[in-house]
Amino acid sequence: MRLAIDTATDVASVAVGSEHGHDAARSIRGARQHAAQIVPLIQQVLALAGTTLERVTEIVVGDGPGSFTGLRIGWAAAKGLAHERALPVVAVPSLLAVAHAGNAFARGPVAACFDALRGQVYGAVYAFPPGSVEIIVAPGLFTLAELGRVTPVRPYLAVGDGAERYADEVVSWLGRPPVPQDALPPVAGSLLTLATYAGARRPLDDAAQAEPVYGRPAEAQVKWESRHGRPLPNSPR
Repeated sequence: MRLAIDTATDVASVAVGSEHGHDAARSIRGARQHAAQIVPLIQQVLALAGTTLERVTEIVVGDGPGSFTGLRIGWAAAKGLAHERALPVVAVPSLLAVAHAGNAFARGPVAACFDALRGQVYGAVYAFPPGSVEIIVAPGLFTLAELGRVTPVRPYLAVGDGAERYADEVVSWLGRPPVPQDALPPVAGSLLTLATYAGARRPLDDAAQAEPVYGRPAEAQVKWESRHGRPLPNSPR
């Protein structure tokens, strides 16, 4: 049995189950709640599934890109649980997971966009042939206009908080509004499924030292490097 955790955006989610489906999944909205609520949310989902941590054999964590603080909260929870019970941890891109969740509403490729601030999104485009993933545009930092220019096909829909923030641009691009993230199934449920797809999972050989894909350096890191004229030692990129 797997436990999945995603905290890349304002919506955090937890699911427990297997690649064949989740036994229970729940989401909460509000980044300020993530630190205080992620452990109670894990406990709630385990209780809803009628299981315990002792039956969990692997942890799946959302790999970003996304909120620097949010990702660290989810990864800290995953690392703590893994260390306590010597469990393996695998990471699956959060953008891929939200696109997979949105695929339930789609008849074609899905554009996944997380708000990256500064007028940009962390964006990617995926298609989902049965039992697999096709990467049409690999995750990167874009404006909506840039993402539209580099996408070789028009996605059927867009999902994620970045798509919601720039909804007017999404409508101009795709001819339909984005699907709100609150309307999607919990993204952690998609992490469970994607953890078995070829190329979707990143096993963390040393979970204690591993870091998520943040997408860009934290604001504090940018300021430090600008002030000192050199990279911050051992900093996540």
